[in-house]
Amino acid sequence: MRQKIRFVFGVALAWVVFGGTTSRAQHTETGTTEGDFVVHNFTFRSGESLPEVRLHYTTLGKAVRDASGHTTNAVLILHGTGGSGHQFLAPYFAGELFGAGQLLDASRYYLILVDGVGHVKSSKPSDGLHARFPQYDYDDMVALHYKLLNEGLGVNHLRLIFGTSMGCMHSFVWGEMYPDFMDALMPMACLPLQIAGRNRVWRKMVMDAIRNDPEWKGGDYAAEPVQALRTALDLLLIAGSAPLPNQKSMPTRDDSDQYLEKYFHDRVADLDANDLLYQVNASRNYDP
Repeated sequence: MRQKIRFVFGVALAWVVFGGTTSRAQHTETGTTEGDFVVHNFTFRSGESLPEVRLHYTTLGKAVRDASGHTTNAVLILHGTGGSGHQFLAPYFAGELFGAGQLLDASRYYLILVDGVGHVKSSKPSDGLHARFPQYDYDDMVALHYKLLNEGLGVNHLRLIFGTSMGCMHSFVWGEMYPDFMDALMPMACLPLQIAGRNRVWRKMVMDAIRNDPEWKGGDYAAEPVQALRTALDLLLIAGSAPLPNQKSMPTRDDSDQYLEKYFHDRVADLDANDLLYQVNASRNYDP
């Protein structure tokens, strides 16, 4: 019988085919270890394949195993669309959860922060393949994480999967694909429903803005299609913001205009149109 999975919310957090190669680097000043695990000859659900898929990760703490070799204290923490594992090292997250005596105390838990495929230091379209990169989806992303844990880090069981936004959706996919692999899921800021309604509309608007910009050139651009990125960033801002906090932080027209220009200036330099298109499109068949 398959092990029952508890979907844990709020204060309940307190209760808590192919081979690959791994490289690691220790950062003693932060107590973290960073590394890359390469999955060889991975076939995506689209039928496309890559000889190598690189997954970048950061870990805190050490894995604990029981007498049978069962990992007992591993926690996988999953980021949202366009994010990275490193975002969880920020004081507003790590400073509240990873310290001594805190809920995910790194001296007790083995914390694993991963850049999902298509993001930051993991394999992604902007590495060189551009629009010829395989069309990955959330099932592919979770399957690659599973390989990283088992084959790269030697983790055969998770105490908890915590995910936010896209990572939240990944949590539900984990529960479907590998229901016996974890004790608990904590999905935050998503629902176990097909991407539809307003959620699908803004995603399609972002993808259409990129694909319909003549400067995108089918993904083989030499310079970023800036107008497409401007439109995409505008939509991402609306999709990810809340009216009341915005009104409080930008109480005047000039405040609002200045914020928008700074928002675009701070983000556009690090954005790649193909990477963003793939990141948003990966949700196309999410329907747990």
